[in-house]
Amino acid sequence: MLNILLVGSGGREHAMAWKIKQSEKVDKLFIAPGNAGTADVGENIAVSVSDFEGLKKVVLEKSINLVVVGPEVPLVDGLHDFFLDDEELKDVKVVGPQKEGATLEGSKDFAKDFMDRHNIPTAKYKTVTPETLGEGIEFLKTMKAPYVLKADGLAAGKGVLIIEDLEEAEASLKIMLDGQFGEASSKVVIEEFLSGVELSVFAITDGKDYKILPEAKDYKRIGEGDTGLNTGGMGAISPVPFANAEYMKKIEDRIIKPTVDGLQKDDIPYNGFIFFGLIDVDGDPYVIEYNVRMGDPETEAVMLRIKSDFVDLLEAAANGTMSEQSIEIDERTAVTVMLVSGGYPGTYENGKTMTGFDKVENSILFHAGTKQESNKVVTAGGRVIAISSYGSSMKEALKQSYANAEKIEFDGRYFRKDLGFDL
Repeated sequence: MLNILLVGSGGREHAMAWKIKQSEKVDKLFIAPGNAGTADVGENIAVSVSDFEGLKKVVLEKSINLVVVGPEVPLVDGLHDFFLDDEELKDVKVVGPQKEGATLEGSKDFAKDFMDRHNIPTAKYKTVTPETLGEGIEFLKTMKAPYVLKADGLAAGKGVLIIEDLEEAEASLKIMLDGQFGEASSKVVIEEFLSGVELSVFAITDGKDYKILPEAKDYKRIGEGDTGLNTGGMGAISPVPFANAEYMKKIEDRIIKPTVDGLQKDDIPYNGFIFFGLIDVDGDPYVIEYNVRMGDPETEAVMLRIKSDFVDLLEAAANGTMSEQSIEIDERTAVTVMLVSGGYPGTYENGKTMTGFDKVENSILFHAGTKQESNKVVTAGGRVIAISSYGSSMKEALKQSYANAEKIEFDGRYFRKDLGFDL
């Protein structure tokens, strides 16, 4: 029997905890730090995802034999390496790449260079530093509008600018290199703009073999019709109608397999999840970005569609036995609708009392930004709670989630009512 520690506190972690808890292999599940929802499926421990010494203490005290890392920051900061380098922790299995592999998400420049080297389809690009600003401006002049500027490092999902005007793009490039996003924009990647429908594809790998998880489509913009500011994600739908078997084969042959093979060729040890942020350009998939963990809110839809034991896959990723695994997928559609705080993704207030949980029927609630205060649940983030539902069609699943979205109330609550409009 396994004692599992899941690191993280968002909707993604609640969905993973919900799925892990269904396995007969699990004795105890701990979540650090967790949220008001994860407390229902395991035991929350108040340790931050970046407090490596604190996590070590939990692992030793609770006899943890498998650690699953949810968010990107501890991976990019080297949590897996910390375990491998520690005498007392080195035999504890970790699901999540070591620091070098996590650079696929931690540095846009590293990821683009990797794709270039392994002939993985992606947009044309140039990486610019303050010293090569002039070359960057010349490169912008060779591009067609709109212009895409990306901070090289982690900027909490806010480091991407899409600009219509050349002069404004040149000015923004200077501002970014001047420290707009701190250390994250000490390098900036200028990228060709690709137009099409986006798609999230996930694989779990032991570094040699992989299994492809259900794909999803997420909705990043705050406003209906994909307008307004980018958010951490307003909802997700799985499966994605255009990603049929033939299209998924293109993705596997051109992108997934070359990525896993490329990591091996480059001697980059890697285990855990790879998220492929893709865009469909006239029937061909291109990589927009890699993430080294599951996406959020896609996980809150994807977990509903994994029928087989998720812990088997986690163990295989940690043990190098992925080739022996199979995965069973639920044919039904799963959708997630995210309720957010008023004002998000700008300024918003926390601490709003939430009601209506008892009225929700036939949906699963995954807490994202919530916390327990005495005997009530209050808001504690921009994205507050995800409402996930099954349906025999996308329309049916959406109808179910929307019906329940109306029942959960808190001051300033907002959700998008047009998910799936482009499918």
